[in-house]
Amino acid sequence: MGKRKITESEQKVLEKLIFPERFQVVLEETGHLYGELRDDLINLLSYGFIEAYERDNNKIALTAFYDADNLQDFTFRATSKGLSEIKST
Repeated sequence: MGKRKITESEQKVLEKLIFPERFQVVLEETGHLYGELRDDLINLLSYGFIEAYERDNNKIALTAFYDADNLQDFTFRATSKGLSEIKST
């Protein structure tokens, strides 16, 4: 599989994730609909451009197991691969 070009929508999400952000914050800042943001996050996670974190009080911990039906419960951040994707567009 060749290098996948990220969509404009995914790019917008990725740019909001230079620092860890909650689902709700990204939703508000991008103006995406819930379903659009969910789809973009799932795509970005599957390509390794972002990581999911679980929030426990004020601490966040990286998780390999995120619930795709409850992404609003997680915090996300771009990976180094995701950050280089931002720079290359």
